[in-house]
Order: sequence, then structure tokens, then C-alpha cells
Amino acid sequence: MAEFIALIPAAGSGSRMGEDIPKQYRPLVGKPMIYHALRTLCSVTRISTVCVVLAPDDTEWVRHDWDEFTGKIRIFNCGGATRAESVTNGLKELRAANYAQDRDWILVHDAARPGLSTTLVEQLLDQLADDEVGGLLAVPLADTLKHMNDTGRVMRTESRKRLWQAQTPQMFRTKLLLEALEKAPTGITDDASAVEALGFSPKLVVGNAYNFKVTYPQDLKLAELILRERATTQN
Repeated sequence: MAEFIALIPAAGSGSRMGEDIPKQYRPLVGKPMIYHALRTLCSVTRISTVCVVLAPDDTEWVRHDWDEFTGKIRIFNCGGATRAESVTNGLKELRAANYAQDRDWILVHDAARPGLSTTLVEQLLDQLADDEVGGLLAVPLADTLKHMNDTGRVMRTESRKRLWQAQTPQMFRTKLLLEALEKAPTGITDDASAVEALGFSPKLVVGNAYNFKVTYPQDLKLAELILRERATTQN
């Protein structure tokens, strides 16, 4: 049976947040932001291992207590200059350590998506476990899209029909994902794009708006509201 393995690339600096510490360590409901993604992924029983890829010079990780995840997480200080490079390096480390085989499923998740729920993860596993390619969580676009010209004015309105906003986790077999990333064109922004470049069509699995990516300081308040509401519901 193929294993399900989660991988969180967490080697970025998060410069758009305007903080002195990397974004993944920014406090959120009393914990580092990455904690919330870790907690969700580690609580899914079908996921055997959660791999965190840190920058080689990361000094912040050891400042926090991760004992509750002992036995399920693996830390690799092999992060690269880009997200794709960090995921690639993490995959190679997983294979070298014999944690991941060619047919095992890899769920790549952004550390800056703290609103991920176990329900969404289980839904992803259920819909993709027997899929030939793999896929990703995503949501249909609801907003009107404007194409801007060089002067900052609207050039045209784009149709949003059949357009989806990609989320994570994005889930592919180890061998396919590693090959896709190693051959990926410069500038890809997610794992699905790399797989698409090989000629495959990943499956879209409906996510939800709570699983958004924290990018700017104002996003933190919304993320905190979501996490506090979830904690209240669970208690």
C-alpha cells in the first residue's frame, strides 16, 4: 500500500509581511504560524510522516516546542532559494532516508495556510488515492477579473468561467512530482504547474475559503478569527 506523506516547504523569508522573522514563525493564536498546518496534517491518521523543509541557516525552529509532533515529523535543513527547489530537495532527502518510495503520495502544503482543516485533507485523500495523476485543493473564482495595461488602467475584463484558484495541499506520487520539479520551467509557482508541464492534467478537488494563504499583515486578523472560531467549535 502506498503511504501518504506531507511535505511543508518552510525555507522562505516572508518579506511581504514586513517582519524580522520568517513568516512561518509569525505568532498566530499563541503559536508560530506553521504550527497550525503541522497540527492538522499530523492529526490525519492516514498520513504517516510530515516532513518540514527548513533553510540551512534556520535558527528559529529550535526556539519553539514541537514535542507533541514527536514521532511523526521529520526535519530537513535543505531548503533552497525557491519553493520548487525546497520541495525538490525535501523529496530527495525523503527518498535518501527511505521514508518515501516512488508510488507513495506526497501532499505538499504551504506553511502560510493555517486554515487547513482535517476535513479538507481527508476529502483530498479520498478523491485522489486511486487517481492516475493526482491533484490539488482549489476553489472556483468568484470575483470579476480585470486585465491591467502598462498605465495601471483596465485593458479588458477576463472571463472567470472555468477558472479556479489553486490551494494546497497538492498531492502527487513521489516519482512523478520529483521528475516534474526537476524538469520544470523557470518561474513555476506551484507543484501542479510542474506536473502540467509534463503533459498531465491534475484533478481539482473543491477546497474552501478558510484555506487561504497568509501573505500580507492584514491577512493575520482573518486567519486568527478562523482559528479561534474553530477552537471554540471543537471545544
